[in-house]
Amino acid sequence: MSELWRTEYAIETSATAETIWSIFRDVPSWKSWNAGIEQIDIEGPFAAGTWFTMKPPGEDALRSQLVDVRENVCFVDETRVGELAILVGHRIEPLGPARTRIVYAVDARGPQAAEIGPAVSADFPDVLASLSKLAESRSGKE
Repeated sequence: MSELWRTEYAIETSATAETIWSIFRDVPSWKSWNAGIEQIDIEGPFAAGTWFTMKPPGEDALRSQLVDVRENVCFVDETRVGELAILVGHRIEPLGPARTRIVYAVDARGPQAAEIGPAVSADFPDVLASLSKLAESRSGKE
């Protein structure tokens, strides 16, 4: 039987969807605001079907694929390790004037999903806080 594990983290920010999207789209710079990335390389445009390789500090690099990319709305990446598939959705949800919610949704399926899912997403609150801070510092300067 295949395990399924799922969770979401969210943060509210005053940054615009466009500013947040510009940060998402700049994949080589992710390591500047995501401490869980030591090195990252994207193998094409920021679009569905494009692969990227991400190396967490002290760990082996993982290859992931962008499976859904919708400008200023969301992107989803999928990482497979054997039979295990981890999908991470990065959503931008407008809440009203000058308020936006950024949501990271994790969906792990397969063997050890219940152990690996929490490990993969443990730093997401810190990552979201760092992303929000960067986006707010850039908002209004675009």
